[in-house]
Amino acid sequence: MPSHLISQSFTNLTMAGKLVLLFYFTMTLAVVSARHVASNSTAKSTKDVVFQDDMAGNFSGYVCDPPRYKNLGLDIKAFAFCDPSLPYDVRAKDLVDRMTLAEKVRQLGDTAYGVPRLGLPKYEWWSEALHGLSNVGQSGSKATFFDDIVPGATSFPTVILTTASFNESLWKTIGQAVSTEARAMYNLGHAGLTYWSPNVNVVRDPRWGRTLETPGEDPFTVGTYASNYVRGLQDVEGTENTTDLDSRPLKVSACCKHYAAYDVDNWLGVDRYRFDARVREQDMVETFLRPFEMCVKDGDVSSVMCSYNRVNGLPTCADPKLLKDIIRGEWNLHGYINSDCDSIEVIMDDQKWLSDEPEDAVAQVLRAGLDLDCGNYYTDYTGNAVVQGKVREADIDRALRNLYVVLMRLGFFDGSPQYKSLGKDDVCSKEHIDLATEAARQGIVLLKNNETLPLDHKKVKTLAVVGPHSNATDVMIGNYAGVPCQFTSPIDGFAKYAQVKYKMGCGDVACKNDSLVFPAMQAAKKADATIVVVGLDLTVEAESLDRTDFLLPGYQTQLINQVSAVAKGPVILVVMSAGGVDISFAKDDPNIKAILWAGYPGEEGGQAIADVVFGKYNPGGRLPVTWFFNNYTDMLPMTSLPLRPIDSLGYPGRTYKFFNGSIVYPFGYGLSYTQFSYKLLSAKRSLHISLDKLQHCRDLNYTEGAYKPPCPAVLINDLACNDTVEFSVGVQNIGTKDGSETVMVYGAPPRAITDVPIKQLIGFQKVFVPAGGSKEVRFVLNACKSLFIVDYKANQVLPAGETNIVIGDGVISFPVEVSFGH
Repeated sequence: MPSHLISQSFTNLTMAGKLVLLFYFTMTLAVVSARHVASNSTAKSTKDVVFQDDMAGNFSGYVCDPPRYKNLGLDIKAFAFCDPSLPYDVRAKDLVDRMTLAEKVRQLGDTAYGVPRLGLPKYEWWSEALHGLSNVGQSGSKATFFDDIVPGATSFPTVILTTASFNESLWKTIGQAVSTEARAMYNLGHAGLTYWSPNVNVVRDPRWGRTLETPGEDPFTVGTYASNYVRGLQDVEGTENTTDLDSRPLKVSACCKHYAAYDVDNWLGVDRYRFDARVREQDMVETFLRPFEMCVKDGDVSSVMCSYNRVNGLPTCADPKLLKDIIRGEWNLHGYINSDCDSIEVIMDDQKWLSDEPEDAVAQVLRAGLDLDCGNYYTDYTGNAVVQGKVREADIDRALRNLYVVLMRLGFFDGSPQYKSLGKDDVCSKEHIDLATEAARQGIVLLKNNETLPLDHKKVKTLAVVGPHSNATDVMIGNYAGVPCQFTSPIDGFAKYAQVKYKMGCGDVACKNDSLVFPAMQAAKKADATIVVVGLDLTVEAESLDRTDFLLPGYQTQLINQVSAVAKGPVILVVMSAGGVDISFAKDDPNIKAILWAGYPGEEGGQAIADVVFGKYNPGGRLPVTWFFNNYTDMLPMTSLPLRPIDSLGYPGRTYKFFNGSIVYPFGYGLSYTQFSYKLLSAKRSLHISLDKLQHCRDLNYTEGAYKPPCPAVLINDLACNDTVEFSVGVQNIGTKDGSETVMVYGAPPRAITDVPIKQLIGFQKVFVPAGGSKEVRFVLNACKSLFIVDYKANQVLPAGETNIVIGDGVISFPVEVSFGH
């Protein structure tokens, strides 16, 4: 446009219009200036070339490197944010205060563009490490990627199977292995330092497509997994107990997602972008928020991601109660809050919340406490929102300070010398591949065994391996997976034990025709034993795809029945899935001698399955979700959020905590090749708590005619919570094989109180016991954390009366009497 027309147009603008134009003019100058500084800093050294690369998102050094600043023509001493003697919050404030408004808003998206005049490089915040390093991320500028230099990373089993091990040390060890590979890849310029994992949503409904990403249906298990995996990812050895958590160093940064009440993806036309989760506060506290609270308080996670859905009408990313009041206020997060990708756009276009303009939307979420936008809305509209007076620049400053303190804790500014030596040899190491195999072995669940497993490789010389997952590779690593180091498919694993005759049985998981069933039958007729490997995959259960039934797809059931009817030797059924499958027909079929659930077992899944079938490993996994009969899907809609039964609608309860109907397999179920017996060795059976004049009794609802204690309950927040419930269990292996046993402990609240869970998991320990041996397993449980209930007013209270402690499947139980007095 000619200059005189520009001048005339500017004169005719309103004051607001002039401010908007001036803002964009300032932003343009900042971008041009950045490019000018970057171009003028081009030098002849290798370090300069590296810095040009990190302007494209491949930064692998550290910001405040003196030679780097010298090469940039900048005086590092002039920048207080590079002074390591100052606290992180002071340094972060100095960095932010040096930026113009235009520069600030360009750091608020998942692609932070950097400020070259300050020596601040570009940074890509979005990386994934759900069960190994993934190349999922921003298209065109991924923080984590694979190529000829780093062709792949260790792909561990998907979370649902790893959880089935119920082994806390394993969960943490996997996190440590993943973060070691992340640091190695960062040193090679192939990865970032911030990972938006794990997924800690509870599987409220068994139809949910993202079950494979989660630790299952129990909030305590989900939170325990989250805190251990996060500790494995984040903790720097020797600094775990740093008192100032805002300065605690991080190996990598983890993120617990998707907050909150997110568990509907796409069910019969209801999608996550438009779904409004109508949640009772009781369920919110008891189920949906608890894993996140444990992740923040116990795991000290450095990030929480808000979800797409609304909760009771409010988008989660725009709800100050959820973000400011709970995450930062009640739980005291030491880190940043980020959005699921394009969540602000979803608020605008899909939810049309408040019919906002983009500037209104970014102002709402920024004020609510959202620090980082995975998307472009903050970058494109926040500056204008300030100019229009809809949000304060101070809100931007606060968000940026939260972000930069995390990056400083990661060594992004000062370096992390302890990880400098990590490189290519630390990715896909034998140690990590072996760990992936072991994780799959520990997670595999033995569901049925008619004295058939383990197979004897001396007697079983020929093996028919049939079914759509017999030669599985990509299926085994599920979603949010990168490029694995290698694959061992089931047929490859079994080939190490016997001569394998492989027949597909189905063309794929959909199994839409039965033309391949007959060749599978023929193979089974001639083999010493037959393995049928069936199940689901990402075309059935996945992000953005919920299930509508619990059946095996297509002709898979026919394949199983016809093969088992004609097989010469024993038939072993192996199911790959995340959610439960109604295989009651196979459970009851005497022709099917054994059943294994293998989840999605990672890159070495085939080896792990074969090792279990042939007895190299004695299975000890337990189901982390209930397996329902298919008719459960007819009992209630997926969109009904309450966990407790709704008698007026005829809806049953959800999860093992509230469902009391018939099931295929219960939560926590799993067999072994040996047998264990339990004996209660000692137990503390009563707990009396003296109250002072500031600690008050709370009323509870009781069933009609039931005894009501003088002091029914006390708020958890009003108690010191130093009291413990202590007991010891003797576990004896009375079988002939060494094995591991998971001792699961449940609490059944006083029965007279209405609407309490049937039981709830309060502790577990995995213990190895050799054949004929015994081990003492000691539990010391905090009474507040283990015996609390959430009343109908959403208060966390410790109830008076008898809580029944149930060990295992009710083999042992004993009451703990709680009472209060002044």
